[in-house]
Amino acid sequence: MKINIGKTVLYQIPAGVWVLGFVSMLMDISSEMIHSLLPLFMVTALGASALSVGLVEGLAEATALIVKVFSGTLSDYLGKRKGLAVFGYALGALSKPLFALAPGMGMVLSARLLDRMGKGIRGAPRDALVADITPPQLRGAAFGLRQSLDTVGAFLGPLLAVGLMLLWANDFRAVFWLAVIPGLMAVMLLFLGLREPEPEKAERRSNPIRRENLKRLGASYWWVVGIGAVFTLARFSEAFLVLRAQQGGIPLALVPLVMVAMNVIYALSAYPFGRLSDKMNHRTLLALGLIVLILADLVLASSSHWGVVLAGVALWGLHMGITQGLLAAMVAHAAPADLRGTAYGFFNLVSGIAMLLASALAGLLWDRLGASFTFFAGAGFCVAALAGLTGTIKRTGN
Repeated sequence: MKINIGKTVLYQIPAGVWVLGFVSMLMDISSEMIHSLLPLFMVTALGASALSVGLVEGLAEATALIVKVFSGTLSDYLGKRKGLAVFGYALGALSKPLFALAPGMGMVLSARLLDRMGKGIRGAPRDALVADITPPQLRGAAFGLRQSLDTVGAFLGPLLAVGLMLLWANDFRAVFWLAVIPGLMAVMLLFLGLREPEPEKAERRSNPIRRENLKRLGASYWWVVGIGAVFTLARFSEAFLVLRAQQGGIPLALVPLVMVAMNVIYALSAYPFGRLSDKMNHRTLLALGLIVLILADLVLASSSHWGVVLAGVALWGLHMGITQGLLAAMVAHAAPADLRGTAYGFFNLVSGIAMLLASALAGLLWDRLGASFTFFAGAGFCVAALAGLTGTIKRTGN
């Protein structure tokens, strides 16, 4: 049946996708209560430099993305995904108390790595679950919905952090302790609320990363991997958005509101653009995402005034809404069903390496040349990526 009405599309999306979306929302509330404050905590309470912040964020995100290779491959080999997802969410929830206990940068890095390791373990099996339980014609909408619910948590978390910082007189550690609760709720909802579908094939499974299996991941899949890495290089850690807002003289307790603004736009745009990706050319939509990111970088480079920063952050959120669900759906379309976990794993491995490089370089530029130069460099990389993508569209005609 052809689906044309947005409300009808929502009704057609399987219940399991909604469960996974609300699980993501709860965990993002927990994570963003900490992550929206963590750059400020590292700089003001622990005396860290911008380079240190960039390295911590880059290593953390790279760890998450690299671990997805192994969890995705294992989920393909076992033919089971839910158990790995539950373990990953549990590891993320149990890492939260370490932030509250951290006396210095060493424990912050350890906690961040453990937290992101949990994200890495759950990420590929969760995305493969979404693809497994959703009809092909609804995958863009399903990934957009899950991303929207995830991002609702990503703006509720900073909102809670702001309120609690005002209530508790900038007590970072008290906020970090409270963040444990929604994380544990996410684990319970996933454990009790999702029934994993039975594998389609009952035959004995082979190692997904054997050469003959990897050959089945064709050129169209590896093109998606490459373009995902380019997008990650052009978009460094959001921690630098928080530091940019701090430069504008915003009171410490209110700085996380920039993440609220970004994630409100992200949440509102992810599902509509996910639906749009089911109907229009993917490469054209990716090009639009790059144009929006160029505008975001230029706006953020121009001034640290709170109004300008807010506009740049909103554009950054729109870019995320356009591209993130789209890239996930493109991986699902390009990979064989029995290798989806592995496909998401390798996609995120390459993106993880790119995230580490981008965040470290952003921190170095910030310390040596200033915030404006960091964002101008990001815009320049986007322009180069857009030129390459446009050339590909012209050569292939799609």
